[in-house]
Amino acid sequence: MNLSEYFDKAEGLGVLSTADASGHVDTAIYARPHVMDDENVAFIMADKKSHHNLQSNPHAAYLFKSNGSGYTGLRLYMKMTGDEKNSERMMDLIRRKNYVEDEGSDLYLVSFRVEKILGLTGSGECPVDGKDGH
Repeated sequence: MNLSEYFDKAEGLGVLSTADASGHVDTAIYARPHVMDDENVAFIMADKKSHHNLQSNPHAAYLFKSNGSGYTGLRLYMKMTGDEKNSERMMDLIRRKNYVEDEGSDLYLVSFRVEKILGLTGSGECPVDGKDGH
């Protein structure tokens, strides 16, 4: 699975889903993840609903719909492994990706271990290599 290569090339729309300790679900539009290595990704988050939910329930799912016709993309099932507030590592990622910073707001680099990768449709594991429409 080469997530880094996939997300470097992929254009599309991403949605992160989280739930609080009681199971109340939230979804939010998110940019492509920062791929840290073959098994770990990270997202930069403001201190809003998604971040709050992860404090009591570390599980999340990320759906990425690739641009173009048809239903191509990925679903990542993940577990949070780290949460860094205004860290230097996060600031390096922000500078590399030319993010627009919101002055005065705390930001978090939230890291996840990817536990399972599925295609956008179906229930089979998805090789991240551009084959099988994924």
